[in-house]
Amino acid sequence: MSTGTVRIAAIQATPVILDAEASVSKALHLLNEASDQGVKLAVFPETFIPLYPSGAWAYQAARFDGFDEMWTRLWANSVDVPGPQIDRFIKACAEHDIYCVLGVNERESARPGSLYNTMILLGPEGLLWKHRKLMPTMHERLFHGVGYGQDLNVIDTPVGRVGGLICWENRMPLARYEIYRQGVQIWAAPTADDSEGWISTMSHIAIESGAFVVSAPQYIPRSAFPDDFPVQLPDDGKALGRGGAAIFEPLNGRAIAGPLYDQEGIVVADVDLGRSMTAKRIFDVVGHYSREDVLYPPAPTNHATDGPAFGSRTRPPLGN
Repeated sequence: MSTGTVRIAAIQATPVILDAEASVSKALHLLNEASDQGVKLAVFPETFIPLYPSGAWAYQAARFDGFDEMWTRLWANSVDVPGPQIDRFIKACAEHDIYCVLGVNERESARPGSLYNTMILLGPEGLLWKHRKLMPTMHERLFHGVGYGQDLNVIDTPVGRVGGLICWENRMPLARYEIYRQGVQIWAAPTADDSEGWISTMSHIAIESGAFVVSAPQYIPRSAFPDDFPVQLPDDGKALGRGGAAIFEPLNGRAIAGPLYDQEGIVVADVDLGRSMTAKRIFDVVGHYSREDVLYPPAPTNHATDGPAFGSRTRPPLGN
């Protein structure tokens, strides 16, 4: 369990849409900029490379026709994990002594096909963790496969115990609980949600987890889309993601940096990891406040079937 103060950041930026190499170069520039500000852990938005399939336009893929070019370009500009683009980030992390959580569209070039909404943790040591989104949200299922769930891990790093979930996975109580059980101190939440409800969710998770929460949303202005974008976009001129990057503390769920809206920027906070222990003395959701003995007691036996009685509760299998 790490102690002391560490500088963390949520990087709110716009990808170079459908251009993996340019998006990687931009992300590396931003990582360098964060390092220059003394940041030791930076969190990028959901599927920053090379684009998030927004519900404002991606729902049209349900027609099955007219999205071949979109899919082909998205797959061609997604990344392999591990892979050469990821190696560039690892090299940058080593040069700047920094860690980063990065959201990508992940492909498997060895078996071309499905894409995954993936978040990865990188550091000077290399690729430390990869997590594929458990359940793509609504329209995302037209683009992304379903994660298998055995990668819900918290990684102990020199800057703290880092874990988290992608976007609306953060609404899944059992997924959150698995991360809580592993003693997370810094919770990374790459997202595309710019709603007030999302801010409330992040505040609640900070309190519930006893961890500092880093929310890194998309900022996607209409002007960011290239002229040859192969899908019709809304013509209202509004941004397809306003952002809202923020960092929350664990005692009261208060935003200590941000939220930042309607622009690119790096939201930074110095956090005392010892505050996590203070928060857990008051409320430890997997310790003295867990009551798994009550909520998931041993199931009584239904002798008629030699199985659990109807309506009984059994403790679900939560990872390793």
